[in-house]
Amino acid sequence: MKTGEVSSVNKSWFTVKEMAVTAVMTAILCILGPWAIQIPVSPVPISLCSMGIYFVLYVLGMKLGTLSVLLYVLLGTFGLPVFTNFSGGFGKLLGPTGGYIIGYLFLAIICGFFLWRFPERFVFHILGFILGTCVLYLFGTLWLQYQLSLSFPAALMAGVIPYIPGDVVKLILAIAVATPLKKQLLKARLL
Repeated sequence: MKTGEVSSVNKSWFTVKEMAVTAVMTAILCILGPWAIQIPVSPVPISLCSMGIYFVLYVLGMKLGTLSVLLYVLLGTFGLPVFTNFSGGFGKLLGPTGGYIIGYLFLAIICGFFLWRFPERFVFHILGFILGTCVLYLFGTLWLQYQLSLSFPAALMAGVIPYIPGDVVKLILAIAVATPLKKQLLKARLL
């Protein structure tokens, strides 16, 4: 090797610490995701998954947070009962709530981008979470509209409007718990 060249032989995409923390956060999503309450006005249950995703993203950031959400979606798609009401499998993606599950990935990417791009700007973090949630709602609403042959306003009323106050509370709780945890993980050099 010539002087000045950097060896990429030992360089990995993720450190062991990053893989371990990502696995733990994916496990948290798998624990929170199945817990849901069915409400009579909608085929979409109230779920703790979005709160888990907000939490995971705020702790891990863009790269590891998005990876954690992707792993969660893949685990559920391949049959583990980690989706709402302890369900799983590819058929869940084809059901009325499948758009929300796919929307989780876009939520992760958008929120993660804002966390990465504006690391010290809390207002931009909130903006990223709001935009990401709007995109999640859009995917969910469009798929719900298609699956149940609803008009867009009817799908919006069934799959978004009743959930906005709860999602605001979930976001606040997730950030309140994630902030001190992230500080401790950084202090311990796990992130």
